[in-house]
Amino acid sequence: MSGLLNGKNAVIYGGGGAIGAAVARVFVREGARVFIAGRTQAKLDAVARDIAAMGGAVETAQVDVLDQEAVEKHADEIAATAGGIDIALNAVSVMHDQGTLLADLSVEEFMRPIDGFLQGLFITSKAVARHMGGERPGVILTLSEPGSKLAVGGILGHGVSAAGKEAFTRLLAAELAPSNIRVIGIRPHAVVDAPAAGSYTKDLFKPLAAGAGQSVQELLEDGSMAQSTLLKRLPTLSEVAETAAFLASDRAGSITGTITNLTAGTLTD
Repeated sequence: MSGLLNGKNAVIYGGGGAIGAAVARVFVREGARVFIAGRTQAKLDAVARDIAAMGGAVETAQVDVLDQEAVEKHADEIAATAGGIDIALNAVSVMHDQGTLLADLSVEEFMRPIDGFLQGLFITSKAVARHMGGERPGVILTLSEPGSKLAVGGILGHGVSAAGKEAFTRLLAAELAPSNIRVIGIRPHAVVDAPAAGSYTKDLFKPLAAGAGQSVQELLEDGSMAQSTLLKRLPTLSEVAETAAFLASDRAGSITGTITNLTAGTLTD
């Protein structure tokens, strides 16, 4: 059966997380050969078992995206094994503060998401770009958040890092276009059905939920976050993963240098 990504080689950094794993499943379903990387081998193995139970397969590697030498070695190994890299997604999460205002925010907490997200994105993009493009079009997908455009208090580091990722996406798209490599951002809101609502998502939004007198799940599903969207709901993992597969496919071959808005109408541009 023909899939959107038949014959494509894809690497997903942060493949053990909720979004990375969801995208890996859809990429495999659509015919790609998928490599997932992350810092925690047990999480990668769990994703691999889940995909195997569905009749697919992924290849795993324990890699820290902030270790440039390790990332480049891993990308070189994939290219040597598979013959090149066609698609890359950085879905690595960096735990950071949300809710603390400037007066009480330390410079370390302000810089944590900026340093973590942007360094990881730079390192992974540089590593894979060397193995992309030419006769085989390449695609680099990035992830950001609505904080890139929201004017609200308490998300200084988060918002600046998100805006930085979106600027990085547009600028890199211009740089790599002559090499036949597209660079596209995906901007979902908090994902309501992420299993990581028991880990990263839960820890990230716990202070905001506590301030509203709600559980994290109540905040996401029924509270202000969902009600602030035009659709009165948050995006699902499936919607994010299916969008990533389309954008990575040749059907989206004229899309580059832009941010795909999956905020359910929290933002309208």
